Amino acid sequence: PLDAIVVPGGWAPDKLRRDDGVTDLVREMDAQEKIVAQICHAGLVGVSAGIVDGRRATGSQGIKDDLVNAGAEWVDEAAFQDDHLVWGRVVKDIPAFCRTLVQALNDV
Repeated sequence: PLDAIVVPGGWAPDKLRRDDGVTDLVREMDAQEKIVAQICHAGLVGVSAGIVDGRRATGSQGIKDDLVNAGAEWVDEAAFQDDHLVWGRVVKDIPAFCRTLVQALNDV
């Protein structure tokens, strides 16, 4: 069993969000309250998996509208944890994202 999943950023999420296996896994991890970490454009996978509604979220400015339209509250912070979801904004925020993710994993 998995304790966490890290969805990569960059352009990969545009393809990953169209893969039912990926969105099913993300949805299952969320339902089990396992860590789902997303950085940069990775929030697109969370949108397609239907796990961002009512949650705080961040990512690349280019996906802000997608997150908000899916019901997320946009937060312009480098990295943070909202329950079992770990968010990172952009590539320059990777150190903060990694620290937040490691802390979340330590709490498992």
